[in-house]
Amino acid sequence: MFRLLGIALREAGMGNGEWGMGNSEDKSLSCHAFKLGMGSEQDARTTRISQFLTLWFKPKFLKYLGLAISVTLMTLLLNLTISPTVATVPELETTAQTSPVIESLTANTSQLVQQGKNDYQTGHYAAAITIWKQALDTFTTQGDTLNQAMVLSNLALAYRQLGQWHEANQAIETSLNLLSTPNPNTSQNHLKILAQALNTQGHLQLAQGQAELALATWEQATKTYQQVGDETGVTRSLINQTQAMRALGLYLRARNLLDQIRQTLTAQPDSLTKIAGLRSLGDLLRITGDLNQSRQILEQSLAIAKTLPSPPDSTAILFSLGNTARSQHQIEDAIQFYQQAAATTLSPTLKFQAQANQLSLFVETQQFQTARQLWTQLQPQLAQLPVSRQTLYAQINVARSLMQMGNVETRHDASGNAPEIAQLLATITQQARTLNDRQVESYALGYLGQLYEQTQQLANAQTLTEQALTLAQSLNAPELAYRWQWQLGRLLKTQGNAQSAIAAYDQAVNTLQALRTDLVAINDTVQFSFRESVEPVYREFAGLLLQPLPGEEEVSQAHLKQAREVIESLQLAELDNFFQEACLTSQPQQIDQIDPTAAVFYPIILPDRLEVILSLPGQPLRHYATQASSVQVEQIIHQMRQSFRPTSLKKERLTLAQNLYDWLIRPAETELAQSNITTLVFVLDASLRNLPMAALYDGQQYLVETYSLAVAPSLHLLSPQPLIPERLQVLTAGVSQSISGFSPLPGVEWELSQITNKVPALQLLNQDFTSVNLTDNLQTQPFSVVHLATHGQFSSDPEETFILAWDKKIQAKDFETILRSTQADPDYPIELLVLSACQTATGDQRAALGLAGIATRSGARSTLATLWSVQDNSTAQLMVEFYQELNQGTLNKATALRHAQLSLLQQGYNHPYYWAPFILVGNWL
Repeated sequence: MFRLLGIALREAGMGNGEWGMGNSEDKSLSCHAFKLGMGSEQDARTTRISQFLTLWFKPKFLKYLGLAISVTLMTLLLNLTISPTVATVPELETTAQTSPVIESLTANTSQLVQQGKNDYQTGHYAAAITIWKQALDTFTTQGDTLNQAMVLSNLALAYRQLGQWHEANQAIETSLNLLSTPNPNTSQNHLKILAQALNTQGHLQLAQGQAELALATWEQATKTYQQVGDETGVTRSLINQTQAMRALGLYLRARNLLDQIRQTLTAQPDSLTKIAGLRSLGDLLRITGDLNQSRQILEQSLAIAKTLPSPPDSTAILFSLGNTARSQHQIEDAIQFYQQAAATTLSPTLKFQAQANQLSLFVETQQFQTARQLWTQLQPQLAQLPVSRQTLYAQINVARSLMQMGNVETRHDASGNAPEIAQLLATITQQARTLNDRQVESYALGYLGQLYEQTQQLANAQTLTEQALTLAQSLNAPELAYRWQWQLGRLLKTQGNAQSAIAAYDQAVNTLQALRTDLVAINDTVQFSFRESVEPVYREFAGLLLQPLPGEEEVSQAHLKQAREVIESLQLAELDNFFQEACLTSQPQQIDQIDPTAAVFYPIILPDRLEVILSLPGQPLRHYATQASSVQVEQIIHQMRQSFRPTSLKKERLTLAQNLYDWLIRPAETELAQSNITTLVFVLDASLRNLPMAALYDGQQYLVETYSLAVAPSLHLLSPQPLIPERLQVLTAGVSQSISGFSPLPGVEWELSQITNKVPALQLLNQDFTSVNLTDNLQTQPFSVVHLATHGQFSSDPEETFILAWDKKIQAKDFETILRSTQADPDYPIELLVLSACQTATGDQRAALGLAGIATRSGARSTLATLWSVQDNSTAQLMVEFYQELNQGTLNKATALRHAQLSLLQQGYNHPYYWAPFILVGNWL
């Protein structure tokens, strides 16, 4: 075998490379290492490597490929920091962040500092460090403490970019120490450099998880910028403050400050500074999930850039608009923005970045022919690109797009694209190595490991992945580490090493959990690729835990408990992603302590089966599975959802409802009866959330005829307190007339009047139901129940999740702000939020995520809502019956709802369309 490998190497033109054997225990993996020089032969060697890589993937060499080439590229593929999103290109810095400064210096030192700044801005951080160190030595010799502090602040930025945190912290501390004694002769320069150093320190603190310190530092920076009258600096540090506030969970403060910044920028006269500030704000709004505002602000910035005019700014804003449109899933708009940016820029870097993003969008939307045509246009540009971090980002994005395209087109076999991908990665790596950017190495090794994984060369893939993971952990970069932990878990699982795979997945999930409160301290990678890069980690891990280990017949209780925790964590992660904020605090709840008569079902949809974990009070966990693919399960769910149309055929509907009953409930019937269970609680997965469990059918009757029912996004989020009848005080509000294009709801008036007759209530109807009136009334007195009878929609997009008031649509985040920030007495939270006549968005498979989001973020302990908008009269009757039962004080909320639904059934509303969509989310007591 080794002889044939030598032949392959010789044929590739690499026969003169030095390679040696390690000890016999290492022969199977990394024993073949090439020592490639970086001198005058670099280009020739790169060509030979490329030739070898092409030869490597020829069929007759496939079985010999891995040993030598794995470590060759392991040595070469260094130093990239690439966003793990679907090929969006992160920016080096924005105007909201720190950037190097230059003061008046001698001619030579001024030239050095400027050269360092140029290197920094083009991504040559190691070169910038070298140059700035020379300038620092000069200033130290001259005793020029002010310019020493300035250069040290710049050095801290460059060290940070390379992941050299100790050096970065040391540099900024020294800079601030030098600035601690003001120099009266240069007070303005002193304050300006001090503000810049504080801004830099804030970024270092936030990136290291010290959000509270970062906020305090940026507040001090803001005051210092104000002292010198630097409006641009003030704007930068204020925007930075919003990032720290979000990391601390101070979302309302962050939102208010962003509004203040926008008003300040809008009031300023048109200038290049205003353009930059608006663009920075638009980019930050995109990252924080306010996509519509992001687009408005960026378009405002673009209009000013065209008026002045400033062509470079216009091009950069078009690129930002492309990123925002992409985040809005407006693919055609995004492509047009990228095309305009590429066509108008004079920068080869930005042109390539824009085209790289176009390529990824074409691949994402499976426009493969268009993607291949664009790739042929990109190839000639590669040799002309300047070597910088930005260009490496773009090239890695291209490599990932090619991997994805080959993976889809050849049905999970990337070997067709592998030669050119490997060649591209090898070239990128040699260029990246010159930048001495160590973070890039982790990405490069990890993606090469992914390429090996796709071509089923698992041993080599594992070696590369482990090295990528070691680098990520040494750099304290959890946003990289979790990806390689996940990849390592997949590889170990495929190789049959289940125990080690579980350990790797466990590390990945723990890393993601630690990232929850740091999402705004990194870029938007985790948020914008949730479905691709986060959700599968939890789902695959749960699936692995729910399979017996080799040699064991049953899944252990430890693994069942761990799987349940993974499912709970997935629910929390989805809600975080929905609002793009790590906003939920949670504590595990024991079902026995919540309700000894309740059982909890955790269904989870896996690629090859539907798993259910059942938790019964005082009993071990159990699980059961149905061997149905995720495609089959989703198809049944979709058909059942369609069967709730009033005109649907009864036989078809009941067949589907019984099918799902057999999967979810039937295997547990005996245990439920033996345990005297009266309430079933469902922690539902994916599109199952769009189905009413009440309509499941056992062949004789509906599930609601046997049990009270509730849905919990996560038991971790429950506040298990029963509603106290003596505190039943209801704020009712509704819109019965047609407004804003929405149809009238004539039954709302009767519904609200009847509720007012049954329980103590305040009513806001039509013109009285405005967002301002709602806010004012919640501020003046405590209400245990808030009942809103109006149009509304739950969507997987928070911007499409809203409640209709008379004056406007109240978006999900604004609604949360109104309810949470205006409760008159914090000791008496809202026990129940009722959203009557709202519905899940049509055609949105994850629409109920919006319902779960509102339910958990509103501050209410329970939410009663409808999955679809139902007939006015039946809704009003159910609501009145519900309050009548609730007011008696003998039934919990879940049982009161069940009685109200059964009342409709008994009144002749036999079709589930009328009574099934009402679901109770959260605390059912």
